[in-house]
Amino acid sequence: MSIELGPVWLLGADAVGRPGQRRFRLFVQSARGSAILWMEKEQLNSLSLSLDGVLAHLTEGQVLRIEARSGEQPKPGTLPADFPSVPTHELRVGQLKLGYDEEQRVFVISAVPLVLEIEGDEEALASLNEDDALSFIFTQNDAQELSIAITAVVSAGRPLCPLCHTPLDGRPHACIRQNGHREILQIEPGDEDA
Repeated sequence: MSIELGPVWLLGADAVGRPGQRRFRLFVQSARGSAILWMEKEQLNSLSLSLDGVLAHLTEGQVLRIEARSGEQPKPGTLPADFPSVPTHELRVGQLKLGYDEEQRVFVISAVPLVLEIEGDEEALASLNEDDALSFIFTQNDAQELSIAITAVVSAGRPLCPLCHTPLDGRPHACIRQNGHREILQIEPGDEDA
């Protein structure tokens, strides 16, 4: 049975852990309860890009994603101190659906949980449980603020090499674009007739 939190009055994103080992999450709270949605960094970033695309379309280009800012960068958000220590719902997101209700002029997110089943020493089997999907709605202003928050959280990690875009962790970096070396992943036999 799906869970509907309705309109949320708190919506944000943050990361837990140190750069390189962070776990990412959305947190929401409404009159119907609270939820923490754990997800991959790429899922969170994709949500931000999707929100920006819909906002640009809805406002006919008046709200656009800002890739670079001069001056001080926004600080990543954190879970508010008054957020319940045990949320009503907590799940690992397997699939995230973003929608927009034109009649009510609100965004809708539906998060489908990822269920991991481990049997003894076997590898975990992952499946989506659409029956336990969690959904909530939020305004256009909330969408803008969430996108900015996600961008701040995602960019607060390890800096990237400007040439190869590999995360830098403070140790010496052998950039494949600068030194001419490239890791060989697989060598395939060539066609001898050519």
